[in-house]
Amino acid sequence: MIRHTPSPNQDPRPAGQPVDHLVLHYTGMQTARDAIALLCEAGGPKPVSSHYVVEEDGLIHCLVPEERRAWHAGISHWRGAEGLNGRSIGIEVVNPGHDWGYRPFPALQMAAVAELCRGILARHTIPARNVVAHSDIAPDRKQDPGELFDWQGLAGCGVGLWPGHAPAVPEQPALPLLAAIGYRTDLPLPLLLTAFQRHWRPAEVNGQADADTLARLVAVARLAAA
Repeated sequence: MIRHTPSPNQDPRPAGQPVDHLVLHYTGMQTARDAIALLCEAGGPKPVSSHYVVEEDGLIHCLVPEERRAWHAGISHWRGAEGLNGRSIGIEVVNPGHDWGYRPFPALQMAAVAELCRGILARHTIPARNVVAHSDIAPDRKQDPGELFDWQGLAGCGVGLWPGHAPAVPEQPALPLLAAIGYRTDLPLPLLLTAFQRHWRPAEVNGQADADTLARLVAVARLAAA
């Protein structure tokens, strides 16, 4: 079910700019009501919004029409593109986040997220490599939707990339692989590795280029290049 809950925090997309990114967030607030109130607050010191909010019971709120720009990504970078608000759709997934008792995302909620994402991908030409976390596009500022978000399950539904079996690879520099996937490279390597692990190696987020992380880096870089 989709409920229309309009936010005033929106404006036109840049002329001629296609929608080619899908960004997943968590709300990072104590309740869904608090998050939606913030995303719909007019005239605040730092107005924000998203196109959709998905509650834990699967209820979806549409705050901004897809053809309009929502203000969810902030200072952001992916695969050479910057300021991704103008070319992305943002989905906020209700979860208190790391500051308020981070917890697993319920199956009903993830099913609604998957269905919503599939619809978006059917309406826009968004390559799988551009289905990203807020922490991917702003690794120095954000950590959402975090290591408990079911990226593997989404990929199984045709949303985004997942490396599957990642065989061991020879030791090699991690930074070129991170760049090939899409990350900016002017930030500390442990910070970038942490962002990568939150998305593609969630079992252990340690910011280190250990053997399993390196194998997954190679596998994701190959998928992103396909």
